[in-house]
Amino acid sequence: MGTLNLKANIDRPDDFYEALLNAHDGMSKAQSDAFNARLILILANHIGDREVLNEALAKAAE
Repeated sequence: MGTLNLKANIDRPDDFYEALLNAHDGMSKAQSDAFNARLILILANHIGDREVLNEALAKAAE
């Protein structure tokens, strides 16, 4: 199975970060939290590998 990649792997990461922040513009805290939850589930589905997802959960909990 796969291994969690913690190395920089996003093309133009500053642009993505800006887009992520802009996506939250005008949202309440609850809307922002719901957006983040949906985004996490979409990306987790894209990854699909439970081993990698479990590694990500463990890393995020540190």
